[in-house]
Amino acid sequence: MTPAVTRAKGQAKPSPAIRWGRRALIAIGILLTLLVIVLPLVAVFAQALSRGWEAYAANITHPETLHAIKLTLLAAAIAVPVNTIFGVCAAWAITRFRFPGRRLLQTLIDIPFAISPVVAGVMYLLLYGTGGWLGAWLYAHDLQVMFSVTAVVLVTVFVTSPFVARELIPFMQAQGTEEEESSMVLGASGWQTFWRVTLPNIQWALIYGVILCNARAMGEFGAVAVVSGNIRGETNTLPLYVQQTFDDYNIAGAFAAASLLATLALFTLVLKTAVEWRRDRLAAVNDRRGSGEWN
Repeated sequence: MTPAVTRAKGQAKPSPAIRWGRRALIAIGILLTLLVIVLPLVAVFAQALSRGWEAYAANITHPETLHAIKLTLLAAAIAVPVNTIFGVCAAWAITRFRFPGRRLLQTLIDIPFAISPVVAGVMYLLLYGTGGWLGAWLYAHDLQVMFSVTAVVLVTVFVTSPFVARELIPFMQAQGTEEEESSMVLGASGWQTFWRVTLPNIQWALIYGVILCNARAMGEFGAVAVVSGNIRGETNTLPLYVQQTFDDYNIAGAFAAASLLATLALFTLVLKTAVEWRRDRLAAVNDRRGSGEWN
């Protein structure tokens, strides 16, 4: 008999009250998941397909829908790389160096988390709008920032800026600096240490942060609604297009566009789960090697 079996047999069985309590908690969790998450998703896809596949395809391939998709992907394609670079640099500076203003930098990174996206949009409007601090100068030089694609990209970068940094900072703090210091002692340069030691060690946290950043970038509504001007076929992202088509009583078109957002969200969830599974599997393999189970 193995020690695991012996321990299992030696454990006292939970009382009936505890067993029923567990079952009740599981049932409540499943029920809330169905009511709050699963059923709304099912309703979106059911309503989107309520008029058949041909109507669904017509709504998806409508020029305004296609433009909204392209602008959403464009904003994410710019915001994610920018915030990836920013997040890695900020996390490296905060966790590896001590400098005046370090804690202030950590606080500033959290500002997009703390304020409403609508407030973020108003901030950019007050700064770059025609009557804003920089708006008059921009207007004099025939430069339009607000109510343009530039504004959409700017606020998307702002609201998604903390995601990569906030995933990396606690991970790198827990990881320590021993390996990097050893690399430097052996003669590696700063860049060599980053590419060969730091980056491989943070790759899973970095990928996880990038996935979350991309999901938020594609789904952002509040800040974009303030600065875009909601110009059809020009500054409409997919979330804004859903609202506009719904306000126009184009219910099928609104739910068709919403189904695209839901599909992107589900894909992001699957990708996130795959990354976590791969990370945990590699961690388990490394633990087995470290414990000598395969020797």
